Amino acid sequence: MGNIDYLNGNYFKNNPTWHVEDANWKAQQIIKIIEANRIEPKSICEVGCGAGEILNQLHSRMNNNISFTGYEISPQAYELCKQRTKGRLSFKLLNILDDTESLFDVVLVIDVVEHIEDCFGFLKKIKDKGRFKILHIPLDMSVQKVLRCSPILEARSQVGHIHYFSKETALAMISESGYKIIDYFYTQSAIEVPSKKLKTQLAKFPRKFFFKLNQDLTARILGGYSLLVLAE
Repeated sequence: MGNIDYLNGNYFKNNPTWHVEDANWKAQQIIKIIEANRIEPKSICEVGCGAGEILNQLHSRMNNNISFTGYEISPQAYELCKQRTKGRLSFKLLNILDDTESLFDVVLVIDVVEHIEDCFGFLKKIKDKGRFKILHIPLDMSVQKVLRCSPILEARSQVGHIHYFSKETALAMISESGYKIIDYFYTQSAIEVPSKKLKTQLAKFPRKFFFKLNQDLTARILGGYSLLVLAE
Protein backbone atom coordinates (compact mmCIF):
# COMPACT_ATOMS: atom_id res chain seq x y z
CA MET A 1 0.00 0.00 0.00
CA GLY A 2 1.61 3.27 -1.14
CA ASN A 3 0.68 6.97 -1.21
CA ILE A 4 -1.63 6.40 -4.16
CA ASP A 5 -3.87 4.30 -1.90
CA TYR A 6 -4.47 7.32 0.33
CA LEU A 7 -5.36 9.44 -2.69
CA ASN A 8 -7.56 7.04 -4.66
CA GLY A 9 -9.71 5.80 -1.77
CA ASN A 10 -8.26 2.30 -1.32
CA TYR A 11 -7.20 3.03 2.26
CA PHE A 12 -10.62 4.49 3.02
CA LYS A 13 -12.23 1.37 1.59
CA ASN A 14 -10.28 -0.85 4.01
CA ASN A 15 -10.59 1.57 6.96
CA PRO A 16 -13.86 3.52 6.59
CA THR A 17 -13.74 4.97 10.13
CA TRP A 18 -10.13 6.07 9.66
CA HIS A 19 -9.50 4.75 13.21
CA VAL A 20 -11.72 7.34 14.90
CA GLU A 21 -12.47 4.74 17.58
CA ASP A 22 -8.84 4.95 18.82
CA ALA A 23 -8.64 8.75 18.89
CA ASN A 24 -9.79 9.26 22.47
CA TRP A 25 -7.11 6.88 23.77
CA LYS A 26 -4.39 8.41 21.59
CA ALA A 27 -5.29 11.91 22.74
CA GLN A 28 -4.90 10.75 26.35
CA GLN A 29 -1.37 9.53 25.63
CA ILE A 30 -0.41 12.80 23.92
CA ILE A 31 -1.70 14.90 26.82
CA LYS A 32 0.17 12.64 29.23
CA ILE A 33 3.58 13.24 27.62
CA ILE A 34 2.92 16.97 27.18
CA GLU A 35 1.98 17.41 30.83
CA ALA A 36 4.81 15.19 32.09
CA ASN A 37 7.32 17.44 30.34
CA ARG A 38 5.56 20.69 31.26
CA ILE A 39 5.14 21.86 27.69
CA GLU A 40 2.72 24.77 27.28
CA PRO A 41 2.07 25.03 23.54
CA LYS A 42 0.09 27.75 21.83
CA SER A 43 -0.10 25.89 18.52
CA ILE A 44 -0.30 22.17 17.68
CA CYS A 45 -0.45 20.53 14.27
CA GLU A 46 -0.89 16.93 13.22
CA VAL A 47 0.73 15.44 10.12
CA GLY A 48 -1.51 12.87 8.44
CA CYS A 49 -4.42 13.67 10.75
CA GLY A 50 -6.86 11.19 9.17
CA ALA A 51 -10.43 12.05 10.18
CA GLY A 52 -9.16 14.74 12.55
CA GLU A 53 -10.61 13.18 15.68
CA ILE A 54 -7.35 13.19 17.68
CA LEU A 55 -7.10 16.96 17.24
CA ASN A 56 -10.81 17.27 18.03
CA GLN A 57 -10.26 15.41 21.31
CA LEU A 58 -7.24 17.57 22.17
CA HIS A 59 -9.22 20.70 21.33
CA SER A 60 -11.90 19.75 23.86
CA ARG A 61 -9.45 18.78 26.63
CA MET A 62 -6.57 21.25 26.46
CA ASN A 63 -6.34 24.99 27.22
CA ASN A 64 -8.59 27.21 25.15
CA ASN A 65 -5.69 29.40 24.03
CA ILE A 66 -4.24 26.65 21.78
CA SER A 67 -4.83 26.55 18.03
CA PHE A 68 -4.93 23.20 16.22
CA THR A 69 -4.18 22.49 12.55
CA GLY A 70 -4.48 19.16 10.77
CA TYR A 71 -2.73 18.23 7.52
CA GLU A 72 -4.07 15.41 5.37
CA ILE A 73 -3.41 14.29 1.77
CA SER A 74 -6.40 11.96 1.43
CA PRO A 75 -9.51 13.65 -0.02
CA GLN A 76 -11.72 11.04 1.69
CA ALA A 77 -10.19 11.72 5.12
CA TYR A 78 -10.35 15.47 4.54
CA GLU A 79 -14.11 15.23 4.04
CA LEU A 80 -14.31 13.68 7.51
CA CYS A 81 -12.02 16.39 8.91
CA LYS A 82 -14.24 19.21 7.66
CA GLN A 83 -17.06 17.99 9.89
CA ARG A 84 -14.84 18.76 12.91
CA THR A 85 -13.75 22.27 11.92
CA LYS A 86 -14.39 24.98 14.51
CA GLY A 87 -12.88 28.21 15.81
CA ARG A 88 -9.44 27.01 16.94
CA LEU A 89 -9.44 23.80 14.91
CA SER A 90 -8.79 23.85 11.17
CA PHE A 91 -7.70 21.38 8.51
CA LYS A 92 -5.79 21.53 5.24
CA LEU A 93 -5.91 19.16 2.29
CA LEU A 94 -2.17 19.56 1.92
CA ASN A 95 1.19 17.90 2.47
CA ILE A 96 2.75 19.80 5.36
CA LEU A 97 6.04 19.90 3.42
CA ASP A 98 4.31 22.09 0.84
CA ASP A 99 3.29 24.61 3.51
CA THR A 100 6.39 26.80 3.62
CA GLU A 101 5.03 29.47 5.97
CA SER A 102 3.46 27.73 8.97
CA LEU A 103 5.41 26.86 12.13
CA PHE A 104 4.06 25.23 15.30
CA ASP A 105 5.04 24.68 18.92
CA VAL A 106 4.21 20.96 18.73
CA VAL A 107 4.08 18.74 15.65
CA LEU A 108 2.20 15.45 16.05
CA VAL A 109 3.26 12.46 13.94
CA ILE A 110 0.85 9.80 15.17
CA ASP A 111 1.09 6.36 13.50
CA VAL A 112 2.51 7.86 10.32
CA VAL A 113 6.20 7.01 9.81
CA GLU A 114 5.51 3.28 9.34
CA HIS A 115 3.52 4.19 6.21
CA ILE A 116 6.13 6.37 4.52
CA GLU A 117 8.65 4.91 2.07
CA ASP A 118 11.45 7.36 2.92
CA CYS A 119 10.75 7.70 6.62
CA PHE A 120 14.24 9.10 7.36
CA GLY A 121 13.91 11.79 4.69
CA PHE A 122 10.42 12.64 5.92
CA LEU A 123 11.56 13.09 9.52
CA LYS A 124 14.47 15.29 8.45
CA LYS A 125 12.18 17.50 6.37
CA ILE A 126 9.55 18.08 9.08
CA LYS A 127 12.13 18.77 11.79
CA ASP A 128 11.95 22.54 11.24
CA LYS A 129 8.13 22.65 11.28
CA GLY A 130 8.08 23.05 15.05
CA ARG A 131 10.17 22.92 18.19
CA PHE A 132 8.69 19.77 19.69
CA LYS A 133 7.69 16.63 17.82
CA ILE A 134 5.54 13.88 19.32
CA LEU A 135 5.69 10.57 17.46
CA HIS A 136 3.60 7.47 18.02
CA ILE A 137 5.09 4.38 16.41
CA PRO A 138 3.62 0.85 16.49
CA LEU A 139 6.14 -1.81 17.51
CA ASP A 140 5.25 -4.52 14.99
CA MET A 141 8.60 -6.29 15.38
CA SER A 142 8.02 -8.74 18.23
CA VAL A 143 8.87 -12.42 18.62
CA GLN A 144 5.28 -13.65 18.45
CA LYS A 145 4.49 -11.57 15.36
CA VAL A 146 7.62 -12.72 13.54
CA LEU A 147 6.85 -16.35 14.38
CA ARG A 148 3.23 -16.08 13.26
CA CYS A 149 4.00 -13.75 10.34
CA SER A 150 0.29 -13.23 9.55
CA PRO A 151 -0.11 -10.16 11.84
CA ILE A 152 2.71 -8.40 10.01
CA LEU A 153 1.26 -9.22 6.60
CA GLU A 154 -2.19 -8.12 7.78
CA ALA A 155 -0.79 -4.78 8.98
CA ARG A 156 0.81 -4.38 5.56
CA SER A 157 -2.28 -5.15 3.49
CA GLN A 158 -5.01 -3.65 5.68
CA VAL A 159 -3.46 -0.58 7.31
CA GLY A 160 -0.45 0.07 5.09
CA HIS A 161 2.49 -0.58 7.41
CA ILE A 162 5.61 -0.92 5.25
CA HIS A 163 8.19 -0.53 8.03
CA TYR A 164 8.32 -2.63 11.21
CA PHE A 165 9.93 -1.34 14.39
CA SER A 166 11.13 -2.43 17.79
CA LYS A 167 11.70 0.16 20.52
CA GLU A 168 15.40 0.20 19.73
CA THR A 169 15.07 0.68 15.97
CA ALA A 170 12.36 3.34 16.39
CA LEU A 171 14.54 5.40 18.72
CA ALA A 172 17.56 4.88 16.45
CA MET A 173 15.58 6.14 13.44
CA ILE A 174 14.55 9.29 15.28
CA SER A 175 18.06 10.00 16.58
CA GLU A 176 19.67 9.30 13.21
CA SER A 177 17.24 11.76 11.61
CA GLY A 178 18.80 14.55 13.68
CA TYR A 179 16.43 14.72 16.65
CA LYS A 180 17.18 14.98 20.35
CA ILE A 181 14.96 12.55 22.25
CA ILE A 182 13.53 14.12 25.40
CA ASP A 183 11.15 11.46 26.69
CA TYR A 184 9.38 8.27 25.64
CA PHE A 185 7.17 5.54 27.00
CA TYR A 186 5.30 2.46 25.85
CA THR A 187 1.61 2.76 25.07
CA GLN A 188 -0.57 -0.30 25.58
CA SER A 189 -3.21 -0.28 22.87
CA ALA A 190 -3.64 -4.08 22.94
CA ILE A 191 -4.58 -3.82 26.63
CA GLU A 192 -6.32 -0.46 26.94
CA VAL A 193 -8.23 -0.19 23.65
CA PRO A 194 -11.29 -2.48 23.35
CA SER A 195 -10.94 -5.20 20.73
CA LYS A 196 -13.43 -7.65 19.23
CA LYS A 197 -10.68 -10.16 18.44
CA LEU A 198 -10.69 -13.09 20.86
CA LYS A 199 -6.91 -13.59 20.59
CA THR A 200 -6.29 -9.97 21.55
CA GLN A 201 -8.66 -10.23 24.51
CA LEU A 202 -7.00 -13.42 25.80
CA ALA A 203 -3.52 -11.95 25.37
CA LYS A 204 -4.35 -9.02 27.66
CA PHE A 205 -3.77 -11.06 30.79
CA PRO A 206 -0.19 -12.25 30.11
CA ARG A 207 0.70 -8.84 28.66
CA LYS A 208 -0.49 -7.06 31.82
CA PHE A 209 1.29 -9.51 34.12
CA PHE A 210 4.64 -9.64 32.38
CA PHE A 211 4.68 -5.90 31.57
CA LYS A 212 4.78 -5.19 35.31
CA LEU A 213 7.85 -7.41 35.61
CA ASN A 214 9.82 -6.30 32.54
CA GLN A 215 8.43 -3.78 30.05
CA ASP A 216 11.11 -4.15 27.38
CA LEU A 217 11.07 -7.93 27.36
CA THR A 218 7.27 -8.09 27.25
CA ALA A 219 7.07 -5.68 24.31
CA ARG A 220 9.87 -7.54 22.52
CA ILE A 221 8.31 -10.99 22.93
CA LEU A 222 4.52 -10.57 23.15
CA GLY A 223 4.04 -7.38 21.16
CA GLY A 224 0.86 -5.29 21.26
CA TYR A 225 2.69 -2.11 22.23
CA SER A 226 3.59 1.18 20.59
CA LEU A 227 6.12 3.85 21.51
CA LEU A 228 5.28 7.50 22.19
CA VAL A 229 8.31 9.76 21.77
CA LEU A 230 8.87 13.42 22.54
CA ALA A 231 11.76 14.92 20.58
CA GLU A 232 13.11 18.23 19.38
